[in-house]
Amino acid sequence: MHKSTDTSADWDLYRYFLAVMECGSLSAAARRLLSTQPTVSRQITRLEAKLGTSLFTRSPEGLVPTEAALRLCEPAQTMASAVAAIQRSARDDGEEGSLRITVPEVIGVEVLTPLLAEFQADNPGLRLELSIAEHNEDLLRREADLAIRMQRPQQDALLARGLGRSRLGLYAHRNYLARHGTPNTLEALAVHRLIGYDRQLGRHAHWQEQGFPVSVEDLAFRSDCAMARLAALRAGLGIGLCHASLAALESDLVALAPELFGFELEMWLAMHEDQRQRAGLRRLFDFLAEQLTQRMQLASFSRG
Repeated sequence: MHKSTDTSADWDLYRYFLAVMECGSLSAAARRLLSTQPTVSRQITRLEAKLGTSLFTRSPEGLVPTEAALRLCEPAQTMASAVAAIQRSARDDGEEGSLRITVPEVIGVEVLTPLLAEFQADNPGLRLELSIAEHNEDLLRREADLAIRMQRPQQDALLARGLGRSRLGLYAHRNYLARHGTPNTLEALAVHRLIGYDRQLGRHAHWQEQGFPVSVEDLAFRSDCAMARLAALRAGLGIGLCHASLAALESDLVALAPELFGFELEMWLAMHEDQRQRAGLRRLFDFLAEQLTQRMQLASFSRG
């Protein structure tokens, strides 16, 4: 690539660069940025021209970052954090403002949205933004103000509160069980119509490590969309995993024997520690800590 003498580049180009680095493809980056694939491609080309170096090469697996891109990634992330901090500083930290929450999909739709309606009724000056994107938005880079995670956050700069443990088990619609019978052993379960993930293969490996005898190819219904899997359960398409607290709200969903398969996920609430002085955010944090524990029927963490 021709070496440019102009190495300056505005933040917007680096924003596209980081999205491609983190998403691994132009199309995925476009979805995250609410843009188009050609636009992302043009912005990457512009940045490469500014820097005078190639940042990505194509392979059968997708875009592969070059050594230059790998060196650029950390300073670009630092830049992203700085830009976000500037934006936060410019925002009114009083009663008015926007709060952005990032949350796993099914929890966000089925549990959090009704809770946010209750919260906003008492806090009408606050605007709420709910992100249930496939990726976890980064609190350190100020992509969100508050996060609900199903595992303990590891970053030291985050203020995190453990809410408890949510039990997941196998469920099926009563009509499905009336037609196909109720499996009582893992061997019997393996021949049923099963609902699971599509391309998130790591989740299936997690199941298999715990003794769930099924591969991706054996599934009768596959989707990486949590709401689609829940809809499949409600429609009687087969047997699948569900949070026990959500299944309890569905009169037609029947729990299979818990010894067949199940596990617990920790639920955590997190925010950046330097945001603790924002009164509206603290009210939301405390409200959700109490209400999610109740609505999700979370079990206490084990002591010791």
